[in-house]
Amino acid sequence: MKIMKSMKEQSKRIGKITLALFVPVVIFYLFEWYTHNPWEDIRWDIQLLNIFFFEMVMILLYSLIGRLHVALVLETVVFMIYGLANYFVLSFRSQPIMPWDFLSLGTAATVAGDFSYIVDTQAGIVLALFILLIVLELLFCRNQLKLTLGRLYRGPLKSWAFRAPAAAGTLALLVGFVALLHNEEFVQEEIRMYDKLFTPTVMSERDGTAVAFLLELQYIAVDKPEGYDAEEAAECLAGLAEENVVLPQEAPMVWTDMPNIVVIMDEAFSDLAVLGEFETNEDYMPFIHSLQAGAQDTVSGTLHVSVKGGNTANTEFEFLTGHTMAFLPEGSIPYQQYIDTEQASLASWLKELGYSTLAVHPYYASGWDRELVYPLIGFEDTAFIDKFSNAGKVRKYVSDGAAFDYIISQYENKEEGKPFFCFEVTMQNHSGYTEVFENFTPDIRVEGAESKSLEQYLSLLKETDSAVEDLLDYFAAQEEETIVVFFGDHQPADSVAEPIWNLQGKTGSELTDAENALRYEVPFFIWANYDIEEQTGIEISANYLSTLVLETAGLPMPAYQTYLAELRGEVPILTSRYMVTSDGYAGVPDGYEAYLEELENVSETEQKNLLTRYRQLQYYLLFDGEE
Repeated sequence: MKIMKSMKEQSKRIGKITLALFVPVVIFYLFEWYTHNPWEDIRWDIQLLNIFFFEMVMILLYSLIGRLHVALVLETVVFMIYGLANYFVLSFRSQPIMPWDFLSLGTAATVAGDFSYIVDTQAGIVLALFILLIVLELLFCRNQLKLTLGRLYRGPLKSWAFRAPAAAGTLALLVGFVALLHNEEFVQEEIRMYDKLFTPTVMSERDGTAVAFLLELQYIAVDKPEGYDAEEAAECLAGLAEENVVLPQEAPMVWTDMPNIVVIMDEAFSDLAVLGEFETNEDYMPFIHSLQAGAQDTVSGTLHVSVKGGNTANTEFEFLTGHTMAFLPEGSIPYQQYIDTEQASLASWLKELGYSTLAVHPYYASGWDRELVYPLIGFEDTAFIDKFSNAGKVRKYVSDGAAFDYIISQYENKEEGKPFFCFEVTMQNHSGYTEVFENFTPDIRVEGAESKSLEQYLSLLKETDSAVEDLLDYFAAQEEETIVVFFGDHQPADSVAEPIWNLQGKTGSELTDAENALRYEVPFFIWANYDIEEQTGIEISANYLSTLVLETAGLPMPAYQTYLAELRGEVPILTSRYMVTSDGYAGVPDGYEAYLEELENVSETEQKNLLTRYRQLQYYLLFDGEE
């Protein structure tokens, strides 16, 4: 009997060990299979790295909880939910969950109901298999489960004398594992992992979602640029200021030298015609197209941004500060990660020149921490959704017409004789584009494409186009000189663009690098109700746009903007996705650092020096400088 009992106990132990080793492996493959085929995309040695992580998570949970089946079920549930969330995030914005996204949970919650949560066949199978795995775990351990439920309040069955060291040891192994992944020699030379942050989706597919996430953790903090010296950066800015900046108080200006400036960053506004030809039953932005064709007193062209499908705040950040996302971790959100003290911006500069400064966003103040950031970057007043309680809506968002009417009301009530600066971020065109609404009937049709989302999106653009025309008509009739700046923050998600690619005989997965770059282009214009020099076809990135606004308005520029004006002559486009130089170079081989290395092989040392200095000045202003 003792032998039989011993064999039975031994069998249970073997079963537990087998279960403990096997389940984390299954979890890993199911977790990856939500979005891609891990057996094809991930090398076997990197698969082992991911499996090691999942095994360590299981051991840590087991050590903390003291029940194997509870630890396994908990790990399974966590990665089932996380994997599903990652699947939706990837489908909505074309990149996976990043470490800094957890800083954006509040913003994500406010718009979570705006998307369509439908899984494809593959993801549905994975979800079903996850549920089946949980059921099997519970069935395999049903006797232990009953025992555990009956003794939940009796404390741990195993001694903490064993579990505490086991948990500490496992945690130490995990910390060491993460440190190994942050070792450049190990990642790049020994195991040759894909570590290009500017393509996070590829990184996630090749390295595994979990390991890629751990790799990205090192970029939550921004390293100082090579050769950076805070005092030297401060001296550089001081020298630029002494050479170029003339403040109004030093050379008094008259009112006509300081026009009102109204800036509208329109949510998801873009002209998808850049992706390929398609025909519609009518022009979806006739007025803005007319402005871009060379309208009087208008500067227009293409704005190159660093994001698509979301992360609006990053285009906002680049425009207002003159900084570029090219020097910051891929997927990071500066508003939430880096801005916690006063910062120089277009708003702070105009305030210094004597402007009133107002930021308007007809949605929740907590989005991207705007209620905290706006005062820090120079906005004296702010207006959020509480100011729009009776405003007209298109779908469930405040319409662009109503948002622009608010600008007009604030202009009419501004302090007499004081120039007015208003920066507004709209909401009308926010995704998703599949839901049906009684107050909005899409009227744009695309020939050859059966896509409700595309037609709704284009119909929303037509609403914006009409509202823009009304706004400019209003300011055209005003005596005070006024400039209106308009641009989109990003293009919509790939699901909206896909029908256009299909019309060209291709899919989103078949695009060339040049075709992918088109996904980061949006229209912009600067219009004035007085005489300015017309320009069309300008190609510019968001970090330079505020400099162009100051130049167009004839206003003095701060030292940083004078530097950007010089840099723009050599590197007219610089985003986190690519850069274009004055000598015809276009693209980023393997990121910004690789581009600088490439410049070492050519004679354009001036471009390299300017970019290096730009990176140092940006770091100083963002992390070391004072507003």
